Amino acid sequence: MIATLPPLSLYIHIPWCVRKCPYCDFNSHAPKSAIDEDSYLKQLLADLNTELPLVQGRRLVSIFIGGGTPSLMSPGFYHQLLQHIEKAVPFAKDIEITLESNPGTIDESHFPGYFDAGINRISLGVQSFNNAHLAALGRIHNGDQARIAVERLTQAGFRNFNIDLMHGLPDQTVAEAEQDLRQAIALQPTHLSWYQLTIEQNTEFYNNPPPLPADDLLVDIQEAGEALLAASGYQQYEVSAYSLAGCRSVHNTNYWQFGDYLAIGAGAHGKSTRPQGDILRYNKTRQPEAYLRRIDNFRAASDLIPANELPFEFMMNVLRLKEGVPSELFYARTGMPLTTIAPTLTRLRSKGLLHENRLQATEVGFRFLNETIASFLSAE
Repeated sequence: MIATLPPLSLYIHIPWCVRKCPYCDFNSHAPKSAIDEDSYLKQLLADLNTELPLVQGRRLVSIFIGGGTPSLMSPGFYHQLLQHIEKAVPFAKDIEITLESNPGTIDESHFPGYFDAGINRISLGVQSFNNAHLAALGRIHNGDQARIAVERLTQAGFRNFNIDLMHGLPDQTVAEAEQDLRQAIALQPTHLSWYQLTIEQNTEFYNNPPPLPADDLLVDIQEAGEALLAASGYQQYEVSAYSLAGCRSVHNTNYWQFGDYLAIGAGAHGKSTRPQGDILRYNKTRQPEAYLRRIDNFRAASDLIPANELPFEFMMNVLRLKEGVPSELFYARTGMPLTTIAPTLTRLRSKGLLHENRLQATEVGFRFLNETIASFLSAE
């Protein structure tokens, strides 16, 4: 049994992009014609209505609008959407509402409209300020456009914003990776997502791999970048998340702490806990055209997480946090006693991979995080 339900967030997926980037494996599609905002809004609200039984009396602590490219949609679209959501599901007093945007697609005059609609955090997909690297990544903006976008969003009133940066780019040097970070830091974001380019299946890069830096160079980039971020006041609190004090992402933290999140929109994924302890995971119809044709059932698939998979699912999330979580959260989120994973915890602690009395990776365990987490696949 779950004594107290986890905090509740909402994820909204906007599936359209101007064009697909060669590294991207997210559910994004170039629109075949002008986006019909009214039709998509209608479907999102109908989709939300089917999710309301999962709210179970909770308030939303965060909303994250991702994609795709959410900044392709107008301020009026979000004004209507957020108004309807708040009527259906009460907002927490200090709710965080994040919109992903890309410098090459946003009409910068939209930032004031987004702010007026109730969005209070922007996540800007910069990826790099180096024009050659941006071209290699298939991005449609340049470094100057990224800097101008930050200037415009701050002028519109946004004080809380994230910059997405990638490293380990084709032919990238340590100096170039550091320069990207310095340029981002100079723009004074409250949060930085700094993550390594990985080659995923079903992407153009998977079929035609670019020349990526060697492993030893990747280590040098990681170490140099982490030192620069720390010296600039950005604390690493998750594998690829760095923030100024008090500016951690509420939405992503809830996700990593195994909280609940409703999901609406084409291809969106959700998770919901029921009081009896069952945890539901589900995903929505992926193709935008098919989603727009749905009438009353937007889920493509849903299932309960099997009890023998819960320890791995939980630990896969919480061990990404540098500070981990209190041991008590395992029972609070899964309804299972900590003794379920006690032998695995003992084994990992004896190897110096986990801290005592807390579900937290040591520095060594964090360095070999994938192997540490994989130990819970066979937890008994």
